[in-house]
Amino acid sequence: MPGPTRLLGCALAVATLTACAPGVADPAPPAASQATTTTTKKPAPSRPAQPVKPVTTDRGRQSPGVIAAGFEAPYNYAPSVMLEGGRYRMWWCSQVRHAEPGGDDVLYADSASPDGGFAGPDGSSALAVLSGSTHGWDGVHTCDPSVLKVGGTYYMYYTGAPGDVPFGSLVGVATSPDGINWTRAAGGNPILGPANDTIRDNHYGSGQPSAVYVDGWFYLLFTDTTAKAAGWNGAGQFVLRAKDPTFGSQVEALGAAGWEKVADTRKPRTRSVVDAFSADWMYVDALRAFLIAHSTDAGTTLTFWNHDFATQPFPPLHIPGPWKEGPGLVRTPEGHAPISAEDPCGRMSVDVMRATVTGAAGAPTDIGHFGLDLVNIPGCRTKAQASVLNGFAVPSPENTIDLVVDGKVVRVERRSVTDRLATRVLAQRPDIVDELPVVARIPAGVKAVRAPNGQTGLLVDGKLWRVGPEEVAKLNSSPVTPVTQQQWDAFDHAGALNR
Repeated sequence: MPGPTRLLGCALAVATLTACAPGVADPAPPAASQATTTTTKKPAPSRPAQPVKPVTTDRGRQSPGVIAAGFEAPYNYAPSVMLEGGRYRMWWCSQVRHAEPGGDDVLYADSASPDGGFAGPDGSSALAVLSGSTHGWDGVHTCDPSVLKVGGTYYMYYTGAPGDVPFGSLVGVATSPDGINWTRAAGGNPILGPANDTIRDNHYGSGQPSAVYVDGWFYLLFTDTTAKAAGWNGAGQFVLRAKDPTFGSQVEALGAAGWEKVADTRKPRTRSVVDAFSADWMYVDALRAFLIAHSTDAGTTLTFWNHDFATQPFPPLHIPGPWKEGPGLVRTPEGHAPISAEDPCGRMSVDVMRATVTGAAGAPTDIGHFGLDLVNIPGCRTKAQASVLNGFAVPSPENTIDLVVDGKVVRVERRSVTDRLATRVLAQRPDIVDELPVVARIPAGVKAVRAPNGQTGLLVDGKLWRVGPEEVAKLNSSPVTPVTQQQWDAFDHAGALNR
């Protein structure tokens, strides 16, 4: 192959890893034996069932051209995209001349728009942030990044290899305080390798990881061409989860009967969740479900699994357009779907970045942006799904506005105050809000106090509700009394109403 000696996302040549060829067809519904898991009896609905509208799509979009590329890089593909602080932060697989050794590098750039203007922090087109270690299992190649931020730490799961070695692809993890300066974790060792259940003609091994963080668990989706449940060509996506981000302990594997505790990540892989290479995924809180994006002849196909991987809530959907390598979903720092400010329960934006052509080096390049909105998604059916409403306000049955705060309702008398506090005031009240407890009522004119740092709180029934700047208290016609830090700390703090 001309150009780079080895492309991890297309490892050991196109004939070896078919992720670089047109994708496989959409998977058939899983057999009943693959969907069995322990469930509990569902409680009877507390309100009449609403008519179910079909999930549809609208607002299809596409960038006018290439959105990101490394300077003189012969290929650019396999992006991981994080929406953080209003900016789109992207890491992807490439190769730049000044980074040593001469294998795959992970590049970084960010932009205020998904349609371009991506640049590195030094003003260049991109910055190389992770390269081969020059020795060991990832001595030459680092590729296929998947980046999360949990707490104050960034985690990058990536494919590494020492060179063009059959079954040499392994998965590692690095950590960073800022997403730019990375340190290899797990003692610099790989955290996952090929299971070697079945040896096929595809000699890639394991890699192409994608990680999400849900309910205290790190979930890892990955390719393993040696897995028992992989297809004839090595295609398949397998799932592990662990409390430990390095997957060194408390590991569970998703199998035919659901989750199973395993001693380590080498457990035989008995269940694939989608018949594909190079997939990305995210968790959809409004549905309590996983969305997997993978390339097929239709473009990028979106496959859904419920929280327990027991059922698929609706058929696959598609984002059309050209592609030459798997997509990177635009996700929150923890790998979740961004919440729609317009309709958090019923609408979801799905945006992907993906390579669109085969370049001069014979490898995928020219990353573009594609996307659409899903409409009528059946979200917020349970209290857990209603977590997406936190920070939103809705009409109230009383002459107030209901502000949803951490799964509870605070009734605010003045609309101007709610406008200042809420992410947005929705025009319609989702049914699930009726099941959330009302924990406070904020009348106009209630007493307010101000801390030395300028933070202001409203005192209601002996509890302090933080509202941010003094401007909110003024909107509520609340007299403000300065207090000492000791006095502020001594109040019974009920929570924060501002977002």
